[in-house]
Amino acid sequence: MNRDTTVPDADALPGPNAKRWVDFHHEYSAPSEYSHEFVWDVTREADGPFVTDVDGNVLLDFTCHIGAAPLGYNNEKILEKVREFDLVEPMKIAGQDLYFGSGPDPTEAEFPGSSHLMQKLTEVSSQYGMDTVFLSNSGAEAMENAMKITADYRAPSKYGVAFSGSFHGRTLGTLSITKSKEVYTRHYPEIGGIETVPFCADRGCNGDSCDCGFFAGEGSQLRSMLAPEGGYVDPDEIAFLTLEPIQGVGGYRFPSEAFMQEVADVTDTYDIPLVVDEIQAGIGRTGEFWASDHYPIEPDVIASAKALRVGATLSRAEVFPDQKNRLGSTFGGGDLLGSMMGAFTLEAIQEHDLLANATRRGEQAKDLLGDDAPEYVEDVRGKGLMLAIEFDTPERRTAIVRAALERGLLTLGCGKKTIRLLPPLDSTEREIELGIGIFLEAVEAVGASPTVA
Repeated sequence: MNRDTTVPDADALPGPNAKRWVDFHHEYSAPSEYSHEFVWDVTREADGPFVTDVDGNVLLDFTCHIGAAPLGYNNEKILEKVREFDLVEPMKIAGQDLYFGSGPDPTEAEFPGSSHLMQKLTEVSSQYGMDTVFLSNSGAEAMENAMKITADYRAPSKYGVAFSGSFHGRTLGTLSITKSKEVYTRHYPEIGGIETVPFCADRGCNGDSCDCGFFAGEGSQLRSMLAPEGGYVDPDEIAFLTLEPIQGVGGYRFPSEAFMQEVADVTDTYDIPLVVDEIQAGIGRTGEFWASDHYPIEPDVIASAKALRVGATLSRAEVFPDQKNRLGSTFGGGDLLGSMMGAFTLEAIQEHDLLANATRRGEQAKDLLGDDAPEYVEDVRGKGLMLAIEFDTPERRTAIVRAALERGLLTLGCGKKTIRLLPPLDSTEREIELGIGIFLEAVEAVGASPTVA
């Protein structure tokens, strides 16, 4: 497969082989959410955004596994380095309880491990004074640990603050701060003391023009609930305020500068720890290393995962408990290949200037999407290669996702009526033009009717 010349070639998705694989999978799996009946054939050719399924269809993947494969498939920017490493057993070790290295000196190690990954993470987060990392397996674990360390740091505390529309994970702790679809939280117990305030998704608003409910009177609902501002919550009893700088599952909702400035002002004035969920938006996806870098906020804790290949909770040393065994995880950061891939991903972003590329290709995509958009396209938005197209109805959104798949383009829904596009961070001008062209064909095929023509 030549990435420079490959084009999607898909027929009658899902094909017969994909149907067999899907049926086999569901014989044993608990019900879960699958965006498409697309089955990647890991033994066949794939390169960057292009991938082959078990029926031989070649597809263009603009989902990047919901951002968890930031450079797409079999990308030589990473594989070239991984290929030199001889696999060992065990690959997955008790990485929080056992050290591991490669050779006599970490500064001369041939291959990076979890220690190097933590070092690199502190380097790209030094603007926030972050110097300490705890590695885990997933984004939910990274957020759980963020909640734990801030609760310990602020003890005794009784409150946490979350925003409407948020999604932070599927553990009981993270579901307590998840405020989007009720299917995620229904009947599950919650931790107490979580206060919810509106998330302002009108990215062009200010305090006078916003009608989302966040701004109220001379301030905001966030500010007015605090006791010094006439409310009932003592800010000294707030363990954390947490938000996604750009909401993912909630619909790729981009906040206004006024909203983010108010969050920054309140957390700074009352010294409330700000926990930022960068699990989907971080690691270069928006054209900055962290999505927080676009805004006036100053995170105290960052939770990362997905593109990083492991979970990570970052903060300053004084925020973390200093007592041993206060935090722990048998396999946390102990997947040798995961830590290595995470480190190589950070290296690739820096070595190939992929932040700038994400910005350029994102602007290209928005220009193509915005040209002569039909009236039922309500909004085109994005930062870097974190892109969203919002339609007038959920039915039209679903029909366009299906129509794009039939043409060989993988996309994802989010929110109620939005499609998200996450091309690889090293996408080329050709690939963006090709993918957006197919997407617009799907939009035209659906037309004014919410069914596929």
